[in-house]
Amino acid sequence: MTGAVVLFFLLSFIHIPQRADADVFEYKYFSGSRYRILSVVDEAVFINGILSHRAEILNRIAVETVDVTDNKGRLKAVFQTSERIVYDSENGVRPESFGFQWSREYNSEFERDRLGYLKIANQYYMPVVRNVPVFPDKNLEIMEKWRAEGHEVHDFRDSFGIEEPYRIPFIANYTYLGEREWKGRSYPAFSVEYKIASRPPVVSGRIYPVRIMGDFDQIVYWDHKLGQAAAYEEKFSISFEMSNKITIVFRGNATAEIIESEHMDKEEIAAGIIDEINRLDISDVNVRVVEDGIAISLENIGFYPDSDKLLPGEFEKINRIAEILLQYPERDIMIAGHTALAGTSEGRMQLSIERAQAVADYLLSKKVRAAARMVIRGFGAERPIADNSTQEGMSKNRRVEIILLEN
Repeated sequence: MTGAVVLFFLLSFIHIPQRADADVFEYKYFSGSRYRILSVVDEAVFINGILSHRAEILNRIAVETVDVTDNKGRLKAVFQTSERIVYDSENGVRPESFGFQWSREYNSEFERDRLGYLKIANQYYMPVVRNVPVFPDKNLEIMEKWRAEGHEVHDFRDSFGIEEPYRIPFIANYTYLGEREWKGRSYPAFSVEYKIASRPPVVSGRIYPVRIMGDFDQIVYWDHKLGQAAAYEEKFSISFEMSNKITIVFRGNATAEIIESEHMDKEEIAAGIIDEINRLDISDVNVRVVEDGIAISLENIGFYPDSDKLLPGEFEKINRIAEILLQYPERDIMIAGHTALAGTSEGRMQLSIERAQAVADYLLSKKVRAAARMVIRGFGAERPIADNSTQEGMSKNRRVEIILLEN
């Protein structure tokens, strides 16, 4: 359980006419528009008042407006969450170069009107925070306040065995603040404050939360020129009183900002990477276009048996791949580990994660990307590219892929 309670509410374009006396906040949608949101959470976890660990949670959200009707937008979004532990009570401080490990991916589709109210099917877990922000249908003057209902939806399947999306209603309090600064620029901003309180149902046969309490305080920044939300920052605290008398508290800060997505000509970029691989004479490397972007597959990559320690001869190959990755600095990357079909499913998955982490750590040491722009994921033997019944096929499946991401 990561405990990240991240407010994914920057999911549409916003138009704010500039006026001397007041501002009108109104959502506007443009069919086919695409953008992504990058959110980073710095979180401390306390168990019965004692610090257990600190974590950073990285959330990457890709959003597309697929249709616009009567000032309402229909949005599709993919939410990808990853995490890294930066301190724990047993091992102390982790190295800063330690990459983010993949946690979960969610798909969502919903409709939102011009004032911010969502219409979304019950099966979706994302966005977590809904009907925030929403606006009154009038001009807003500086320091004007308004209130509106919202709710959070949480995924408690793995943590507490609650199978359905768990909904917690709240009342959000807003204040229009006027101009505020974010990263050296001035934006119109407003604050959002709310509290949650809930008593989940009894879950038979396992530990579950008997009470959930939380406080959230955000500032949201909007961009007049671009006509869309620019960023938000948040302070939060949420506590779980558990059925075994333990209290777990998650406390921290979150920031997020919208990043415009540049078009990725996958075929052209893939052809350029192949040319570079040939020029650098890199063997056992395959390049292909995939749904997420472009995969550079390091096939038959050498590790010591049953370990995540790279063989010495592999470092030169990764150095040459690093040269290629540095030519595309605007693209985030995913490091994906794969194994052949041997051993147990759990063992294969863990080994694939560890081997992806080993390659990621080396690339981080070479400053190919910052840790926040690199995600590590393991697939075990779930995605073979060759026949596992032959030695040649197993060698191809025993690979690490470096994926230049489209979003």
